[in-house]
Amino acid sequence: MADVGIRVALTREDDRYLALAERVQSARALGADLFLSIRADSAGDMDSVRGASTYILSEEANSEAAARFAQRENSADIVNGTLLSGETESVNAILVELSQRRTAASSSEFADLLIREGEGVIPFHPQPRRSAALGVLRAPDVPSVLFESGFISNPSEARRLASAEGQRAFADAVARAIRIFFARSSAEPA
Repeated sequence: MADVGIRVALTREDDRYLALAERVQSARALGADLFLSIRADSAGDMDSVRGASTYILSEEANSEAAARFAQRENSADIVNGTLLSGETESVNAILVELSQRRTAASSSEFADLLIREGEGVIPFHPQPRRSAALGVLRAPDVPSVLFESGFISNPSEARRLASAEGQRAFADAVARAIRIFFARSSAEPA
């Protein structure tokens, strides 16, 4: 994607475990404008469950996440260019929550783009857009989406996810969504 001015960074290039907080911290440390977590789902013994889905941070989690983030980072962090040091914990929680509300709209927009660009190419779950209080989505200043590519517990989906053509179709749809997202973002007035 470097050909269109988009730099992609991976949180890891192997199959080692990386704590959820470390994934978010990596994105924030790199100054990411978008965080996309891609994984495959599993339904255990239910091998008929199928379809990709997107997750964004739920509204209920925003306040809880904002409070925890402000407490953890306390007064030594920057959120959307605002230095939080010197502020009380309640002010920090408010600043983080306001930032999360701003990024929630961008996260939602990107999730919609992923579904739209994958339509007809990626088989989606009947309920493709979801929200949950997932730790990996809790960066208050980086639009974040978890994209479940399908169910590896479903044999036909596992074959599609492992195939070169399935991976190419998935990657092309994701790349289109990313390009559109950033094209829209750069066209918006500051």
